[in-house]
Amino acid sequence: NMPASLCGIWEIISNTNFEGYVTALGINPYLRKIAMKLKLRKITEQQGDQFIIKITSTFQNYTITFKVGQEFKEFTKGLDSRHMKSLLRWEGNKLVCEQIGEKKNRGWIHWIEDDKLHLKVRKFVFG
Repeated sequence: NMPASLCGIWEIISNTNFEGYVTALGINPYLRKIAMKLKLRKITEQQGDQFIIKITSTFQNYTITFKVGQEFKEFTKGLDSRHMKSLLRWEGNKLVCEQIGEKKNRGWIHWIEDDKLHLKVRKFVFG
């Protein structure tokens, strides 16, 4: 069971330092310009102990399916096209994703506050 329901349809209404994030991922400048202009929608569903997160836009769609606490292989096709292993877990009312792959310290956190879904991406450490 999840501590907080993240299920629903969420419109992206603002982002902070998104361009810095896609630059750190190594997204080429042409695709970065497109990404900055996209209207994104995130749809989160739960079917039993399985979660489905869909990110949709007029340019590209992306879907992940996972079970909290079970590592899975992820290919971020349409985003930054990287292969990695992802593991999601609950920390209180926050859903935390850790991703192991080409980029170190990669991941994200979702939580609900003021009836809005928040997303924070983890900072990169280059070395």
